[in-house]
Amino acid sequence: QVQLVESGGGLVQAGGSLRLSCAASGRTFNNYIMGWFRQSPGKEREFVATINMSGSTTNYADSVKGRFTISGDNSKTAVYLQMNSLKPEDTAVYYCAAKSYYGVWNSGSWGQGTQVTVSS
Repeated sequence: QVQLVESGGGLVQAGGSLRLSCAASGRTFNNYIMGWFRQSPGKEREFVATINMSGSTTNYADSVKGRFTISGDNSKTAVYLQMNSLKPEDTAVYYCAAKSYYGVWNSGSWGQGTQVTVSS
């Protein structure tokens, strides 16, 4: 059974940095897409960044381009999100997710989330 566990969230001042980690167990994630999504109170869950664990191709939401970096480890069992120049609007619960290359996110695996709070 696939399990995703996020860590690294917390409280940071605007302009600061945080690094989120997602540890995956139950399989290795070759030919999978792993990603980070976030949800703020009263808003729908939104895409932040994804990485193709086979080829390392990355994709970012416009709101985080140039500030956030997604990466995966060589064992294909972890993914990270380096967040720099954080803004109050980045405050949200951040979720790690994984899906097969041709699958859909709703049918993929999701972590429980980690809270990121950016104070102004």
